[in-house]
Amino acid sequence: MDAPVTSLIDFEATIGHWIRTIGIGIDMFGVVIIVAGIAWSTSRFARQHMEELHYHRYKIRIGRSLLLGLEMLVAADIVKTIALEPTFMSLGVLAGLVIVRTFLSWTLVLEIEGRWPWQGESSRAAGAVGPSVTPADGHATNMRGAEVGT
Repeated sequence: MDAPVTSLIDFEATIGHWIRTIGIGIDMFGVVIIVAGIAWSTSRFARQHMEELHYHRYKIRIGRSLLLGLEMLVAADIVKTIALEPTFMSLGVLAGLVIVRTFLSWTLVLEIEGRWPWQGESSRAAGAVGPSVTPADGHATNMRGAEVGT
């Protein structure tokens, strides 16, 4: 082989090695976030009295650390898959992982905040987006002020 071709192959191998190493580092960082978040939340919970309010805060802290850790794990999968092996099989595996982790993230948001991620803050405050009747004009509207059928 030519010297330029060999150096290009060596360069690609070196870049691939560093991208793989970075992806593994992001993976490890995501796991550390989850473990540290659970440990920190548990230590804070253990120092407080076992009351309902403290349990709710404990659950929220664990959920937040899980969400952040899951985001890091998804980022690592994207870096490793897209940058290294952009085959249909690896993209399919990545899509499956992202779908599962997205579902987990949505359920964690529901558990922490009491609403789905796509619902607005006003629906959280009101509990649900249900119809209400305005006495002045008699038109039914939802909590966001949009008119709904009566």
